[in-house]
Parts: sequence; structure tokens; C-alpha cells
Amino acid sequence: MDSTCQTEKAYKLAQEHYAVWGVDTEAALKNIYQIPISLPCWQGDDVGGFETPDAKLNGGGIQATGNYPGKARTIAELRADLDKALSLIPGQHRVNLHACYLENDNKFVDRNEITVEYFQSWIDWAKSGGLGLDFNPTFFSHPKADEGFTLSSLDDNIRQFWIEHGIACRRIAAEMGKQLGSPCVCNVWIPDGYKDTPIDRRGPRQRLSQSLDTIFAEKFSREHLLDSVESKLFGIGSESYVVGSHDFYLGYAISRRILLCLDTGHYHPTEQVADKISSVLTYLDEILLHVSRAVRWDSDHVVTLSDELLSLAEELVRGNFLERTHIGLDYFDGSINRIAAWVIGARNMIKALLLAFLQPLEQLRTLESEGDFTARLALLEEYRTLPAGAVWDYYCLKHNVPIGSAWLDEVRAYEKSVLARRIYSDDSQIEI
Repeated sequence: MDSTCQTEKAYKLAQEHYAVWGVDTEAALKNIYQIPISLPCWQGDDVGGFETPDAKLNGGGIQATGNYPGKARTIAELRADLDKALSLIPGQHRVNLHACYLENDNKFVDRNEITVEYFQSWIDWAKSGGLGLDFNPTFFSHPKADEGFTLSSLDDNIRQFWIEHGIACRRIAAEMGKQLGSPCVCNVWIPDGYKDTPIDRRGPRQRLSQSLDTIFAEKFSREHLLDSVESKLFGIGSESYVVGSHDFYLGYAISRRILLCLDTGHYHPTEQVADKISSVLTYLDEILLHVSRAVRWDSDHVVTLSDELLSLAEELVRGNFLERTHIGLDYFDGSINRIAAWVIGARNMIKALLLAFLQPLEQLRTLESEGDFTARLALLEEYRTLPAGAVWDYYCLKHNVPIGSAWLDEVRAYEKSVLARRIYSDDSQIEI
């Protein structure tokens, strides 16, 4: 029996098993296919971007680590790597761009001068691949961010520069959404804050609010552009005070009717982001999720199929929040194969959603409403050992992507034939 037949046979058995629980596996597979995951372009080159030939991450409260060989050096290489990763991930997805990933023909264009022409090739590439695009202003790795403050700076000239950058980015994002026929989420995150305890906490937040109001003053159709703001607990250089805290942005998003970004790496380790979703969506129409894996701090590790990820997916499914939630991955790991990092994280996000859809939710809701918490707990534990892996394998088979770890063979072959040639001028290959 070949692998295709084995996969189909295993799925049929799993389908029958789930049916006993009242779960329709075909409906679950249809549901997860409708959910796009936005891949972070910055995973492919360690947040370097292409503003200058030797562009690299420089400050801003974030840090990329690792020197795994073969990272993308050009936009063409980055797109090729993204194409490879996307070919190994079932479904139709999106790519999340930062403003520093412009195509400027090696001619420096400052951040407040960027226009959609510098991203048209990205739009054309996305259109040819049936992808959506999301966008982020880049408020770091720039001389005007060296003091640790951008939109909340005391310096009027610095603050105005970054306001102009934010305005330019919204115009670019709106054009992306218009051309691609899919709303582009433009997410604002700034690194502003103090290393030590400030005397004036109020002033920077007032300036930030005023700056954001100026940036968001121009109106665009929500069919083209969705504005979002992202908080953080702390960062490198802003350990004691972050201007754009969760409380600040929660109030701002609700009062301005824009999206709030919940980044799973931007809260205290004991906080559960899944528990915030129902509260936030009581007052907001939509949210953005940045799914990361924090290890003791916002260290942007590759997303794994952890209890936290499962809890996040379960809350989205149980609360019927998926139509109001935009899911993006946010991590950058230069210590492993960067294409594999994309694939691992995205496949895990989809797996988590599948596992959530495979739960006997109606039965569990009935038990809960009847106060039978014993049976609710018992069924949840029994569910953990149901054959979800067979359903996942069938989903991959159905959408012509490698089953199980077979995708790794393709990544290794790509590494030998493509990535290695970025390192060795004689086209010699590295051993994997």
C-alpha cells in the first residue's frame, strides 16, 4: 500500500472515530482552509530589510540572533524563499511586510518619503501567487530612533518625521489592499520607552496619542486598509517604562475604533493572551493577533504546538471569533534554517486551529450549561488522544503539500541547491 492510500485509509478511520463524538472532520478541514496566516517577511533575513546594500537590524528594542548560513540578501532571494515556504504550507495565506523591505534600486529613500512605487513589485508578486499583504511602519533601525523615542519624542522634528512615515505607510497599505482586493492590516508598533523609571509618564503618552491621531486622520475604506496598534510589556532599553503599553493602546483602540494587536510575546509570562480575546472583542469589532513564542521575554522564538497556542486557537473557535480576528506570525530566528522556521510556525498555527475545530463543542457546551463540569473535564481529556494526526495528514495530502516531516526533505534539498550558493562562490554545497 502506497503512502497516499495509507493516508486516506487512516483518515477514513479517524473520520468514523470523530463522528461518534459528533464531530464532522470535513467541516473542520473546510473551516481551516478559510483562515489565512500572515507570514513575517523578516524571518527570512533577520529583520535586516533592504534600505541599503548592507542593511541590518539596529536597535529599537529588538534583537535577532543566530548566523545560520544562506539568509536572503536581496528581495528576489527573499521572495524565492517565501515561495518555497508557502509551497510547504497548506492553504492560501498572506505575507507581512515591514516598510524597510522596499525595493529602491540601491538608492536611499528615507522613511518619510516612501511611496507605493517602492512596493509595487511586492504587490505584483503577491497578486501572481494569490496572496494577501499586510504592512508595518518601521520605527527602528534608523538614526532618528537612536534616542529611544519616535512618535512620543520631545523633539518636534523627530516626532514629525515619524508622523510622516506613519502617514506614508498607511497610504501604501491602502493601495496594497485596493490592488489585491483584500484589506491590508497596517500595524503600528513603536519602541519608545525608558530604561529606568521616569518622572513624567503622562507626557510621552499624550504626545503619542496626538501623533497617532495625526497619522490616522486620513480616511480610507476598510475594504482596503485596517489600522492596528500594538503594545508591549517591555523591551531592550525600555525595561521600566513603555509608552505604548497595553492599557494605553486598549483605550486608544476602543476610542478610535481601530484594531488592537495582541502579541503573545508582549505580556507577562503568567498572562494568558487567550483570556484577553473575549474581553477585547466585547468592545472592538476586530483584532490582530501576532503569534510568537516568548522564552522568558519577548524573544520571538518559532511557534510550537504548545498549550498556549492550543488555548489561543480554542478560544478563537469556541467564541466564534475567527471572522473578527487577523492572524499573523511574529518571530525571527537566525539560528536555524529560516525557511524551516516559517514552515514549522505556520503549520503549527494551522494544526492548533484544526485541533480546536475537532473538539465536540456542542456536547461540551451542553455539559457546561447543565453544570456537569465533571463530564466536561473528562471529555476534554479523552479528546486529547483522538486521531487528529490522521486528519492533518489528509489535509496536507488534499492540498498537495508534504505529509509529516517529508517537507523537511524539500527544505534540505533547497538548502543544498539554493542557499549554499549564496555562501560559496564556487557553488560548492554544505552538508546538512
